[in-house]
Amino acid sequence: MIRIAILLGLIGLAAATTMIAASGYDQVIAALAQAGWGIIWTSLFHVIPMICCIIGWRALMPGRKRPSYPFFFYLLWLRASVNNLLPVARIGGEVLAVRLMTKHGIRKGPAIAATVVETTMSVVAVFLFNVIGAILFTLRVGDRHIGWQLGIGLLFSMPVILALAAVQRIGFFGLLSKIFALMFREKWAQFAGGAARLDRAVRTVYRRRLRVLVCGFWQFVSWVMGVGEIWLALGFLGHPLPLTECFMVEALIQAASSAAFVVPGALGVQEAAFLVLGHALGLPTDIAAALAVIRRCRDLLLYIPGLIIWQVQEGRWLLGKKNS
Repeated sequence: MIRIAILLGLIGLAAATTMIAASGYDQVIAALAQAGWGIIWTSLFHVIPMICCIIGWRALMPGRKRPSYPFFFYLLWLRASVNNLLPVARIGGEVLAVRLMTKHGIRKGPAIAATVVETTMSVVAVFLFNVIGAILFTLRVGDRHIGWQLGIGLLFSMPVILALAAVQRIGFFGLLSKIFALMFREKWAQFAGGAARLDRAVRTVYRRRLRVLVCGFWQFVSWVMGVGEIWLALGFLGHPLPLTECFMVEALIQAASSAAFVVPGALGVQEAAFLVLGHALGLPTDIAAALAVIRRCRDLLLYIPGLIIWQVQEGRWLLGKKNS
């Protein structure tokens, strides 16, 4: 699976490079030069959606004395770094987050349950975000055919969301424990413990309905705040768009990236989506390509340091085990 993901990532990288080259290297570089330090500011703006996300995630933790906001920001930063830059089908970051929680004294059951529910609420929130963006885009371009295509595409994700909710209600870990045991053998038992206990922990989190709603609200706010990145980037590129149109771009880019979750970082898919949406909204091809490059710059500026810190942390743990 990892080899396939790496191959898809390389194909995506080649496709992304080809699309940017077709847009005209000189023009794209000139647009990026005009943005200048705006690339840094746009990347740093992503911290705001991350803060919204951790507010929702932290709300799911049991007890009055919960881990601090800086600790949850650290968790989300490393989780996002792994999911966005490594071929882990966007689930390796969640495993890392749970591992970090348990290393810092949080009980395994609540850590896994809160992460599972937070991930589920994030999926629901981004689906709603995508639906709103698709409706706005259809109204903007005035093409019913495109609207139907977007609607059908979003409908394909509905069974996945419903199945995710149903499986968690029945017992997610109980159903998949045998598969996980075959894949990871004794490591699964060491990591997760009893499947029935984990399923009870997930149901316990869902029974705290107000906290789940708070989590879902902040997840949705997090996705909406991501619109600010598009708005800022286009402003620095000298081609500002209204916030409603930036909303359309961000929502449909997220939809395309979610559909290509097996491709590391949605390489190629994300760039193609920027070019198609940019053309539909009247952006020059070189500006749309530069916007795609700025999004990649954000990933590199924020997440490569996260990967480095994660590796340093893992190295310390390994040295600690050898010395003990």
